[in-house]
Amino acid sequence: MRDQSRLPTSPGFWRSPLRGTWFTSVLGLVLLVGVTVLFVTGLVSYAAYNPDLSRVNDMTPDKGVLGFYLFAWPSNPVWLYRFTQGLHVTLGVTLIPVLLAKLWSVVPKLFTLPPARSVTHALERISLLLLVGGGLFEFTTGVLNVQLDYVFPGSFYPLHFYGAWVFFAAFVAHAALKTPTALRAVRHRLRDESELAAPRPDAPTVSRRGALGLVGGGSLLLFLTTVGQSLGGPFRRTALLAPHGTADPGGGPNGFQINKTAAYAGITAADTHEDNWRLVVTGRTGTVRLSRAQLLRLPLHSSSLPIACVEGWSTADQWWRGVRLRDLAALVGHDGDPPDVLVESLQRHGAFRRAALRANQVADGRSLLALYVNGEELSPDHGHPARIIVPAAPGVLNTKWVARLTFGDL
Repeated sequence: MRDQSRLPTSPGFWRSPLRGTWFTSVLGLVLLVGVTVLFVTGLVSYAAYNPDLSRVNDMTPDKGVLGFYLFAWPSNPVWLYRFTQGLHVTLGVTLIPVLLAKLWSVVPKLFTLPPARSVTHALERISLLLLVGGGLFEFTTGVLNVQLDYVFPGSFYPLHFYGAWVFFAAFVAHAALKTPTALRAVRHRLRDESELAAPRPDAPTVSRRGALGLVGGGSLLLFLTTVGQSLGGPFRRTALLAPHGTADPGGGPNGFQINKTAAYAGITAADTHEDNWRLVVTGRTGTVRLSRAQLLRLPLHSSSLPIACVEGWSTADQWWRGVRLRDLAALVGHDGDPPDVLVESLQRHGAFRRAALRANQVADGRSLLALYVNGEELSPDHGHPARIIVPAAPGVLNTKWVARLTFGDL
C-alpha cells in the first residue's frame, strides 16, 4: 500500500515543529490589526476620489451598497492623501511576510479530510477559501499595482474594490470565530496544539521566537525599502522595491516623479503649441476661450503642494504657480461660491482623461490651474501648457494637459 504520510492529506506529511497554536495566534493578531487598518485606509482612499460626484471618478460597475460614500474629501491638510495612501501601501507591503507565515502555519488544515464533516464545517471551509484566496488576490494585485505591472485582466480599480469586500467579509467572520482563542493562547501561552502541531515533528532548527524574528525582520526590510516612496524627496532613493517612474524626469525644476509621459498620452507638440491650444471655460454665463498668454495676464498665485498617487508614491512639495480655479469659475458667472468642475484633458484615451473636483476643492485658494512649477514653465511630461494641482487630492485628479473646465452641478 502507498505510504499515506507522503500525501498532504496525512497529518504525518507536515512535520515542522514550529507550527502550533501560540505561533499562529501571534501572527493572526498582527494581521487582525494590520488588515483592519488596510481596509479602513482603503475606504478612505475610495472617498478621496469623490466617487459619487461624477461617474468619471468611479467607473466601478454595479457597485450598489458596496460603493457607499463616506464624506466629501477635504482639501486640508495638504498631506492627507499622501499619509493615508502611503500608510495603505507601505503597510500592505510590510505585512506580506506575516501573511505568508500565517498561511504556512495553518496550511495542513487546508488539506484535512473529509473536506466537510457537517454543514457548519462546510461553511467554515468555504469562508477559509474566500479568506485565503481573497487575501492572496488583494496582496498580489496591490503589489502589481505598486510596481505598475498591470498584467491582470481588467482594470485594477474594480478588481481591487470587489476583492477587498470579499476578503474583508471572510476576514471578519474568521476573526469573530478565532480571536478569543488567539488572545487566550498568547496571554496564557497555551500548549494545547492538537490541531496545528505536527504529530511526529522533526527536530527543531530554530525556535518559534526565532521564526517570529525572521518574519519581523523580513517585514522591517520591506518597510525600509518601501516607505521612502511615500515620503518623497531624498527618501525616495531608499525605496528600492518601488518604481521610480516610467521615465527619467531629469534634473532642474521639472525633475520629479513622472508616471505618464506626454508621448504615452499621445500629446504632440502641435496639440500644445501656443497658436493652437486654448483653454475652454464654461459656466453659468457661457463659455470663454483663453490662450496661455491671456491666462498669464490674470492674477497668478502660488501653492506649495505634493503629488500623491494611488500607487503609494509621493513627490516632495513642489512650488506651483498659476490661476486659481475659483478665479476661473468667477470668469463664467460663479462669483463667491464656486461649484463643482469637470476637468478634461487633451489626452484622448485612457482612464482619468476626465476628472471631477468637488466645490470645496475648487474654492480652496491653493487649488490652481498651474502654468509653472518651481519657477519654470511646466515640461510636456508634467502637463504643459496647463495642469490642475489641488491640495490633498489623489494624483490622477491633478489632470495634466488641461483643455476644458466645465463649472456647475455634475
